[in-house]
Amino acid sequence: MDTNLRRRIRAGDHDAFGDLFDAYARSVYNHAYRLTGEWSTAEDVVSLTFLDAWRLRAKLDEEGGSLRPWLLGIATNVTRNTRRAARRHAAAVARLPRDETVRDFADEVAGRLDDAAQLALVHTALAELRRPEREVLALCVWSGLDYAAAAEALGVPVGTVRSRLSRARTKLAKHLKSQEPPASRGQMRGDRITAVGPLREGNR
Repeated sequence: MDTNLRRRIRAGDHDAFGDLFDAYARSVYNHAYRLTGEWSTAEDVVSLTFLDAWRLRAKLDEEGGSLRPWLLGIATNVTRNTRRAARRHAAAVARLPRDETVRDFADEVAGRLDDAAQLALVHTALAELRRPEREVLALCVWSGLDYAAAAEALGVPVGTVRSRLSRARTKLAKHLKSQEPPASRGQMRGDRITAVGPLREGNR
């Protein structure tokens, strides 16, 4: 089925591409969100990923298995480009004259504090990782790709995937442990296990 889908996509079959989107859009979105930590950005990455996939369809091998590694590889590249563009935009905005009127965000911020508290620790830990480590972590741990599929997605050797993932696991677990608030140690343990548990089990 995957081989037939590959051939149809290469031929520009719109129905086949619709099937591809239905099958993998959620997986691409989850991967993008784990790399960016932003829902709106993840949605943009999904759109751009499938646009790029359509543009690059002629380069897709006719033979092969699941198309998920191919799409997640494209999504990883799109995320890199999106973040670079965001940094350039932020730098340009910073150079503009500042408006003296400051909006009061107190109510909006208060409404999001609970969610932010749950995610802040993990996001802070992820920020400590190098970009290649975050990408491998997202592909292997959260998206569930094996080493070979992750290597295919990133265009790197399997050994590189293994070493990056090992470093990411070590850094993330160490950071989460060191940042654990003493007063909420029991409360946060469930969330911490959810985030770190798979990292310790490894990818067999």
